[in-house]
Amino acid sequence: MPTMDEGSIIIGVEMLPSISLEESLALNLKIQKKLLALVPEIKDIIARTGSDELGLDPMSLNDTDTFLVLKDKDEWREPSKEFVIEEIRKVLDGFVGIEFGFTQPIEMRVSEMLTGVRGDLAIDIFGSDNDQLETIAVQIKSILETIEGSSDVYKKANEGVEYFELEFDRKAMAYHDISQQELNDFLKVMVTGVKAGIIQEGMRRIDLVVKGEESLQNSLDKLEKLYYPLENGKAVPVSNFVKFTSNAGPVQIEHEHGYRKTIVQTNVEGRDLVGFVEEAKNKIANEVKLPAGYYLTYGGEFENQQRAAGRLAIIVPLALFLVFILLFVSFGSLTQASIVLINVPLALIGGFIGLYLSGEYMSVPASVGFIALLGIAVLNGVVLVNYFNYLIENGSSLKDAVIEGSIKRLRPVLMTASIAAFGLLPLLFATGPGSEIQRPLAIVVINGLISSTLLTLIILPILYLKFSKKT
Repeated sequence: MPTMDEGSIIIGVEMLPSISLEESLALNLKIQKKLLALVPEIKDIIARTGSDELGLDPMSLNDTDTFLVLKDKDEWREPSKEFVIEEIRKVLDGFVGIEFGFTQPIEMRVSEMLTGVRGDLAIDIFGSDNDQLETIAVQIKSILETIEGSSDVYKKANEGVEYFELEFDRKAMAYHDISQQELNDFLKVMVTGVKAGIIQEGMRRIDLVVKGEESLQNSLDKLEKLYYPLENGKAVPVSNFVKFTSNAGPVQIEHEHGYRKTIVQTNVEGRDLVGFVEEAKNKIANEVKLPAGYYLTYGGEFENQQRAAGRLAIIVPLALFLVFILLFVSFGSLTQASIVLINVPLALIGGFIGLYLSGEYMSVPASVGFIALLGIAVLNGVVLVNYFNYLIENGSSLKDAVIEGSIKRLRPVLMTASIAAFGLLPLLFATGPGSEIQRPLAIVVINGLISSTLLTLIILPILYLKFSKKT
């Protein structure tokens, strides 16, 4: 589907995974102030960092959805949303350590519900080793950035979160007759707490939690200095049993179909999605050598396109076949049914020429336009052939019937085509919300009707005259 201009913009900003909430808010505020100062088309900014209270939109503290409310187009320096996005992109490029992508409120929600990602193209990389997946993802991201039409290429920053690993000294634990589970339970109580019961206050039920000091949750040094009580009444430092080491690791490890996976996504501008994906597939196949057990899948908006194309590939031929059956039943002749169906390619000629000259690409609205166009084209063919048959049944010769029928049915054919074409003219020149979806349909139908009508009035009578002689 063509991207509909919703009149507002969302910037998905991602910072380093290890960033704190305070640092995240400070950096976001800095970005927003600079956007308001350098991009006068922006009226207001509303941002949301992390997940909401209901948890319906799971995001980390390093993820921020920045909603931009734009001024009226009359106040813009250029009446082009692409210009505004480019100006915003220049501002964001000045910040180090952030990744960003552009979307719109409705588009974002629909994409997340249908495909799980926000980009036009999402490449899912499946494998078993997280480090290997990151390496492959970086390679693919570099390749996508070199392909014409790619914009906002994005790979989720999945490294850099600090983890504390606990290495247990089993000999020391055995000497004091302490099991690892006992030590784990002790540390869990001191750091995160354990539910010990419920306190009833009227209608309120409050969980009773036993836990250590709050400082233990933020200080590794204090955690190492904790003492573990033994059964004989003595206490031993936890550091005698556990060695704490700090390591950087992944933010999250996603799984699908039994494999670990990571995602690289991009938007496509200025070219058709299918052509972009085909070029990306070829380049990735030639430049990225996947280890055994690793594979890629292509999704996002491209997944919707493939689904729609697959359905149309079944529906359109089936519809044409049923139309042919109805024409055969109506005329009682395979030849005449075929002659009328000749209008189908005649209509396609103008539709494809219109798309090419206007710079539009084949999309779902354009496909719907072709389906509507075929109906009108077949109708015009039925009007002509039916009148030819009527004149011949009333005693006219074949040649006279074709000449007289073409002249007398010129006005009805032109009226059928012109009414449909003029009715779609407002869609052709519309510029408001939704015009991006309506325009391909109007282009296909109007240009297809021009070619279909002109060629029908010339070619169809000739074909009728030629093949009717033989029958």
